[in-house]
Amino acid sequence: MMRSLHLCALLLWIVEGMPALAVAAGAGVDVPRLPEKRIPWNDSRVVGSPDPLPPYRTVRAFPRLSMKQPLALAPEPGTDRLLILQHLGFWSGPTKLLAVRDDPEADTLDSLLDIDGLACGFAFHPDYVHNGYLFIGLNGPTRGRKSTGVERYTVDRKTGRIDPASKLPIISWPSNGHNGGDLAFGNDGTLYVSAGDGSSGSDAYQTGQSLDDLRGAVLRIDVDHPDAGRGYSVPRDNPFVGRPGARPELWAYGLRNPWRLSFDSASGQLWAGNNGQDLWEQVYLIKKGGNYGWSLFEGSHIFLENRPAGPDPILLPTAEHHHSEARSLTGGRVYRGKRLPELAGVYVYGDWSTGRVWGIRHDGQKVTWHHELVDTPFNITGFGTDHAGELYVIDHAGGFYRLEPTSEADRPKQPFPTRLSQTGLFASVATHSPHPAAIGFGVVAPQWADGASMERFAALPGLDRIEQHPQPNAGGAWTLPNGSVLVQTLSIDRLDDAGRAARRRIETRLLVRQQGEWTGYSYRWNPEQTDAALVPARGGSEELEVPDPGAPDGRREQSWRFPARTECLVCHSRAAGFVLGFSPLQLDRECRQGKGTVNQLQALEGLGLFQGKLTRPTVSRPRLVDPYDAHNPLEARVRSYLHVNCSVCHVQEGGGNSLMQLDVATPTRRMNVVDAKPVHDPLGLPDARLVAPGSPERSVLFNRISRRDTRKMPPLGSNEVDRDAIRFIGEWIRSLPPSGGGSRP
Repeated sequence: MMRSLHLCALLLWIVEGMPALAVAAGAGVDVPRLPEKRIPWNDSRVVGSPDPLPPYRTVRAFPRLSMKQPLALAPEPGTDRLLILQHLGFWSGPTKLLAVRDDPEADTLDSLLDIDGLACGFAFHPDYVHNGYLFIGLNGPTRGRKSTGVERYTVDRKTGRIDPASKLPIISWPSNGHNGGDLAFGNDGTLYVSAGDGSSGSDAYQTGQSLDDLRGAVLRIDVDHPDAGRGYSVPRDNPFVGRPGARPELWAYGLRNPWRLSFDSASGQLWAGNNGQDLWEQVYLIKKGGNYGWSLFEGSHIFLENRPAGPDPILLPTAEHHHSEARSLTGGRVYRGKRLPELAGVYVYGDWSTGRVWGIRHDGQKVTWHHELVDTPFNITGFGTDHAGELYVIDHAGGFYRLEPTSEADRPKQPFPTRLSQTGLFASVATHSPHPAAIGFGVVAPQWADGASMERFAALPGLDRIEQHPQPNAGGAWTLPNGSVLVQTLSIDRLDDAGRAARRRIETRLLVRQQGEWTGYSYRWNPEQTDAALVPARGGSEELEVPDPGAPDGRREQSWRFPARTECLVCHSRAAGFVLGFSPLQLDRECRQGKGTVNQLQALEGLGLFQGKLTRPTVSRPRLVDPYDAHNPLEARVRSYLHVNCSVCHVQEGGGNSLMQLDVATPTRRMNVVDAKPVHDPLGLPDARLVAPGSPERSVLFNRISRRDTRKMPPLGSNEVDRDAIRFIGEWIRSLPPSGGGSRP
């Protein structure tokens, strides 16, 4: 009875936004002693990359040209000008259409047009030299109900100016998120237009697989022979003409947010880069009548399997990238310039979030070549060309860049450290003594790591400080300076040759920030425990002999997985803020300093670690607890466990699409877990629920964490079942009253 009352009281605190209890088990016990004064760290050798030199580098184009936030660039036919779209944000006024001379020494921008809304792309009419027709794809207006569509303007062929009154609406449709809005003319003079699914959720209006609206698709229209009363007509050979219930403007469908559409006149290929949702980004060579799967599929992977499918077979992506290497794909262009003959006919595209650029060649039947070309620090909004067909990478920060082949002169003078002792992070690797400038820290809620314990410290370059961003429920969000390294060493009990158990270091993981991006590296400790070697990019594994009192001879084999570098960013994702342990929620606990204990966050502030004053916790901010400490309230233990081990994916815009919200900042009533039907595989459970109150046996969540096959959770990073977690999560589920009572007191 007391336990039930206590659980209801805790639920009431969370639901009403009051602070949950914060009891950090072992507070002041397992945290290294913080220094009294911060000293600079100038000894880092964790610079560059251990990977081979990329085939290309980027070089600034138009170095004398200064501008912010460009979106698109294209050569104006019949002139020596390049036209540019610039969007500073809805709060900063309209999108601007600008012009600049096609000259490397150009330094002046000429403003041609202000556009109300977000102009995503533009295209010149095939007979632009004579008629001056410029078509602009946009989402807007700035205020009011938004739609995506196409407008036509007329550019004066003598003056090069644009009369805003020449605007002619062509086509539009409601859209308020995942808008698409790019456009390109085909060889036959028809106009292709991209349309997103129109929502900010997971295809909230279920337009992806439908044919009765214009969203989630590529459209094809005739702007030269418009029907009476509108700015276009439908080409008779469009694939859905005459199909009952289908919009005849559709050319292909099943796309989430085709960001950048381009037509290659030489090959006749129509390419689209498509922004994925949870885990995958896609590139599509668009085919007539093609169905690309959204939101039944995300790329080639099932997304929401219960969604109804469209009437046409689902086509696989031409290329797709996991969110470990791309998180917001930007479509590109087929290269037809002269500078880089080896890229002739290659579709070059990139990623907004990671800055990576790839090239892919398709012979019309299959992919014949696909490689990463360069990893840049840019936020890539698009790719443009000049009058000679030379390619430009567009960086939203305000620049245009060309690709050039790399040479040995581009190889870093300092090799990336292949031994832990070469990193500059330790005073002594053999004794695991961090560099004097390193800052040891402990977390409130440790994640499950197959029984391993963890030692952690942070190293920030020089005396650089952490930038803070308001985010009250998480205690603020942090941006660590470039050159920062977060270190985590994992140790586990192993048996020696004499059968004695001893805790031994197995792996040290580094999370490194360079050029605004985080990258993970793992080092495997040698048997002598004197040093650790860099694990290959593909990762690795090792069979360990560990003590097990429950085994017949007191021992068993345990498989340890060293993560691949691409796997690191599956958990250290954009949705999770990249940095997991070194965060306000995790560091808000007691630690030792001098002869006493202090709050760890306040101690770090006292060391001068932050820019400005540390963001203070709000009254409503939830707190983490140690899930393995039975003195903590049961509900708080479960919420903390789910936050640390599961919410990196199961959070808004994370990598899990079951619609669960498992971060501790989400009130229990909004988790969409208790008494919620599973969207995906019910695992054969009778009357399955994500969490079935009173019944762990019918709970998909409980079942997934209890197994270690292909349907396990978490899907990466663990080969061992967390038996303690199974016990207290099972106890929590059994304590929940039936009929969804667990989501309210």
